[in-house]
Amino acid sequence: MTETTNQLQTTPSQTVGPFFAIGLPWEDGWLVVPESTPGAFRVEGRVLDGNGDPIPDAIVETWQADPDGRFDHPDDPRGAVPRKDFRGFGRSATDVEGRYGVLTVKPGPLPTGDGGWEAPHLNVSVFCRGMLIRLVTRIYFPDEEANAHDPVLNSIDDPAARNTLIAASAPFGYHFDICLQGEHETVFFDV
Repeated sequence: MTETTNQLQTTPSQTVGPFFAIGLPWEDGWLVVPESTPGAFRVEGRVLDGNGDPIPDAIVETWQADPDGRFDHPDDPRGAVPRKDFRGFGRSATDVEGRYGVLTVKPGPLPTGDGGWEAPHLNVSVFCRGMLIRLVTRIYFPDEEANAHDPVLNSIDDPAARNTLIAASAPFGYHFDICLQGEHETVFFDV
């Protein structure tokens, strides 16, 4: 008869995905507007982990108002406004270097419930392996005076953290890296 020893063993780690290539990306997902749209520009960047390494299998979604600050959506309290050749939604898978990008136009400001205004911005969701829920953030534009009065930006006390939401101007439009953790972690919101 042999004696058995009960030893505790670590449960193997498990992550979610990567399942994104099955249904989330689509060919023209990165086009919020057609490529021939006047005033269109690209927003590009990288999705990085806590060590600054690229995440090659993430999905970045953007959702935004049109240039007049309106949505073609029933939740727009002023009423849905369809706009020809404007989808308002983009989806980009990252490549092996963690790069993503969308082609869009600058959104207009949005009214707040108290009579104020939110500065023009893109709403962003990030999906990737190991995360059971999406991360939600925003991209603001560096050349907007309205940023100084935006209630969401002003709700962030730390100026360095606030700056993680402001894109940098680039020859193609704007550059915006999304850092999931670490010293330069992008501000994410509970929604």
